[in-house]
Amino acid sequence: MAPLLEVEDLRVTFRGERGEVPAVRGVSFSLGREKLGIVGESGSGKSTIGRAVLRLLPETASITARKVSFEGQDLLSLKPRALRALRGSRMTMVMQDPRFALNPVMRIGDQIAETLRVHGVGGRGRDLRNKVIQLLSAVQIRDPERVYRAYPHELSGGMGQRAMIAMMLISDPALLIADEPTSALDVTVRREVLAIMDRLVSERGTGLILISHDLNLVAGFCDRVLILYAGRVVEEIEASRLHDCRHPYSRGLLASLPLLDRPRDQLATLERDPAWLEGPVYRFGEEVRA
Repeated sequence: MAPLLEVEDLRVTFRGERGEVPAVRGVSFSLGREKLGIVGESGSGKSTIGRAVLRLLPETASITARKVSFEGQDLLSLKPRALRALRGSRMTMVMQDPRFALNPVMRIGDQIAETLRVHGVGGRGRDLRNKVIQLLSAVQIRDPERVYRAYPHELSGGMGQRAMIAMMLISDPALLIADEPTSALDVTVRREVLAIMDRLVSERGTGLILISHDLNLVAGFCDRVLILYAGRVVEEIEASRLHDCRHPYSRGLLASLPLLDRPRDQLATLERDPAWLEGPVYRFGEEVRA
């Protein structure tokens, strides 16, 4: 089966007062109907990759690539109107904080209903309202009637994130990019939100990219993992074997994780080496030249 998404040699630079700053350096990967994790420190380029694929970066960003293909379509050559139609139907993104993604002056039900009307799948009147209630129930919101009438500020972080995911379900997307979707949630709610996204992949065949800084979360949730260092993929590995990674940076990230069963007297330091930007990378345990 052909990959859902193919990215080859993706490069992103930002223009500023001091010239161009590279943010993504020759990143390549493919995605099927699976869960792909992209991890790294803050500033490593994780979110930039997700936004570059959807072409949601500001005008100060320059994007080049040999290939960015989604369902056989070249995303970099699409006209704005065609891209917007694709982005609202087949590709979508869940942001980190729903407080900044939801309209603060509209009730949750009205926002979801508006999205349904845009896609022409909601009907009118009571039928439209019932469809919104069904979507809220599908993401395990216990009191969908109350949430339908609520404003974003009246919801907890977990409820807001579920409402965002409900809006994503409207178009039945083939690709979902989740940018740190659980970083602001407690452990219990995080598990519930991840279960919802896991069901999307297993029941609807959605391809999922999970952007995160949490190695343990990605190891337990994803199928494969890309580890980024300064905008470059230094290792690709099966998530179940993440603790067997070989690149020095990958091992440094793992060593810096706190362990409850083995408390340390000192925090581990994370060594860095500029040579990693040009040196070999590891793919599924094998050293390869970029």
